[in-house]
Amino acid sequence: MPFLGQDWRSPGWSWIKTEDGWKRFEFFDPDLGENNELDLEELHDENKENLFVEDVCEVAAKKRKKDFFNNNTKSQFFFQEKWIYVQKESTRERHGYCTLGEAFNRLDFSSAIQDVRRFNYVVKLLQLIAKSQLTSLSGAAQKNYFNVLEKIVRKVLEDQQNPRLIKDLLRDLSSTLCILIREVGKCVLVGNINIWISRLETILSWQQQLDNLQITKQITGDVTLSDLPLHMQNRILYKFSNAWDIINLGQATPTLHMLSEDRQLWKKLCQFHFAEKQFCRHLIVSEKGHVDWKLMYFTLQKYYPKKEVYGDTLHFCKHCGILFWKDYHLALVFKDSGHPCTANDPDSCFTSVSPQNFIDLFKF
Repeated sequence: MPFLGQDWRSPGWSWIKTEDGWKRFEFFDPDLGENNELDLEELHDENKENLFVEDVCEVAAKKRKKDFFNNNTKSQFFFQEKWIYVQKESTRERHGYCTLGEAFNRLDFSSAIQDVRRFNYVVKLLQLIAKSQLTSLSGAAQKNYFNVLEKIVRKVLEDQQNPRLIKDLLRDLSSTLCILIREVGKCVLVGNINIWISRLETILSWQQQLDNLQITKQITGDVTLSDLPLHMQNRILYKFSNAWDIINLGQATPTLHMLSEDRQLWKKLCQFHFAEKQFCRHLIVSEKGHVDWKLMYFTLQKYYPKKEVYGDTLHFCKHCGILFWKDYHLALVFKDSGHPCTANDPDSCFTSVSPQNFIDLFKF
């Protein structure tokens, strides 16, 4: 039976025979970092009795360098894949199952936040995880979660775009961490409690930076929104699906404020997000006898969920059981579906996955 030391995962020590006797060989010096390289051929020639030292050093050096890289990087160091097989039970061909943390690690969310079409989707997904699924993530997935979150915050501070979305995300995340740290504690948190306190302090610092963010006015010689004709400005407002975007844009100029108060605009917004049966239950009439569609919108959103709109989402192939990012550029040029699909008509098997559907896929 092999001897198991204090750390049975260790490959063991390597020994060198010298004139003074056997000495332990230090195959890795942490002070040297990644520049630590060994001349194994020279070592092998000088010590004919250490035939095993090359294999031992190679395995140990790879493990040490991997640990050194993982412990000293803040970027996403997991897989950079566009798809993952979602397995909910063991079969004869595959054993085990896919978890939410594994999917979050393997799918390329770091690149997704750089795409303007996928940015809102990733932020909403992180917000849903912060509300209810944070403790279900593994330690590696939690570390990856905060790495992606840090990239999002840095991007917003640099680009000065979408600060409201990130403020909502950080507010929900900070409230969840306060409850876990103060009321629940170590029983559900992975890792040292001081690490979570440090993360909470970092989130509070990000919130303060976003509150102090001043949007700088970019002066260019190009045509601005105010220079467009009135009917074109009105058509742009009709493309908005978020009420707060309409209100914020209406504060820019008196003309935009007038267009943002249009009754037909708010009627279209209500019809887009809610059903007609819901209108009848919460009908609000103004003093002039007209339906106050703006007030109806904010009333209806208290009772019913709004329709979620994203430029691009994750897709799920019902034929292959694969969750993937669809690359539209490759799909047009190379007819690539985004994953190794075996169906005769792949497009008919794809379904769009909302952030809530993404979480529901991993509820067993």
